[in-house]
Amino acid sequence: MTAMTRRSFVGLAAVCAVGAGVGGAGVAFAGEGELLRPPGGQDERALAAACLKCDRCRSACPTGAVAVASVGDGFLRARTPVLDFHKGYCDFCGKCIEVCPTGALRSFDETAEKLGVAVVQKDRCLSYFQGCTVCEDSCAFDALAFVDGHPVVDGDACNGCGQCEFECTALVYGTFAGGTRRGIVVVPPEAAGQLGRTVVEDGSETGV
Repeated sequence: MTAMTRRSFVGLAAVCAVGAGVGGAGVAFAGEGELLRPPGGQDERALAAACLKCDRCRSACPTGAVAVASVGDGFLRARTPVLDFHKGYCDFCGKCIEVCPTGALRSFDETAEKLGVAVVQKDRCLSYFQGCTVCEDSCAFDALAFVDGHPVVDGDACNGCGQCEFECTALVYGTFAGGTRRGIVVVPPEAAGQLGRTVVEDGSETGV
């Protein structure tokens, strides 16, 4: 009985190990977490099913905001379009949608839909250190205002265009050493909903 119990235990442990390995491989293959997508690419299933990874949307973007996902985002999502607001911002010109040959990027209404929501990172925002106001006039949708010298985002009005992040000078002129986050970053709508606020104290919730 004891031998059988030990044998059963070893077998169960082996099955669990294999299952964990498969699960880890699944995450690596499919990807984990939300990505910032260009206008019309917010339906992840539809995008994954239709995207040819042809790169036309990136080539058409006049501001340079469209980039491509890496293998680190999941093998299935690698080379699909994402937004990189360190390189540009979205002006909703619609050119990425126009050049998409498969409809992976559908029509998008910037007044009613969101690419994401901007979140202030107090540990990076220069207004908390030296009075920076660079992003003050960056928002074309009146979603960002300065209160007591610091940027405050209206999460309902923000549609994630990324111009505030693009214009943020943190990490641009050597103001901080290391890291990738700027003083204000755009996170996917789902992530913003989970966060529940548009200012974080230490940036640990949004490591983008």
